[in-house]
Amino acid sequence: MENFHIFLIMSFLLVILPGPDTGILIQNTITCGKKSGIKTMFGSVAGLLVHTMAVVFGLSALIVKSAYIFSIIKYAGAVYLIYLGIVSLKSLTSIQVHSEGAKKHRKNKSQFLQGFFTCVSNPKVAVFFLTFFPQFVSAKGNHFVQFLTMGIIYSLITIVWFVFYVYLIDFFRSWLKKPAVNNVLQGVSGVVLMGFGIKLALEKQP
Repeated sequence: MENFHIFLIMSFLLVILPGPDTGILIQNTITCGKKSGIKTMFGSVAGLLVHTMAVVFGLSALIVKSAYIFSIIKYAGAVYLIYLGIVSLKSLTSIQVHSEGAKKHRKNKSQFLQGFFTCVSNPKVAVFFLTFFPQFVSAKGNHFVQFLTMGIIYSLITIVWFVFYVYLIDFFRSWLKKPAVNNVLQGVSGVVLMGFGIKLALEKQP
């Protein structure tokens, strides 16, 4: 790899930029607690590893070049984000017919998948990896190993940042769970997730 220190700095700056993964991580941590936030984080990281392998085997290039494949993934991700946003907004007015324990158990089971699908169904991540990683590849080294190493390092940086984020949110969770505050956050989360979905749907193929 070339300019490894620049790669680390750029990766960290890109990881801390808020996106759909961050939005669903915040929502799940506030709603269901630290464990759910960690599960969401692992789902997002699993999605990053899928994108890494796509770059390694050249699938990302296919996604970028094929308008059909790009559109399928893009719209699937957009619909999913909009759905999550609607669910969040709907929770403000829905009548709770199940116990809190049952509700929490049901939500916890889906946290990993929410993080995973949010990341995997975002073609912008595939495009980013395909354009960002090659800038640091050394012509003398093994490209397969270099791409894989960068993907793993990027995923580790994501884990560190997301774990910090989860613990920070969980620290203030008792305040964030107050009905008035929670309603505002649920509303904002719903609108933000829907906004990310609409933005993704309008994204043009590079």
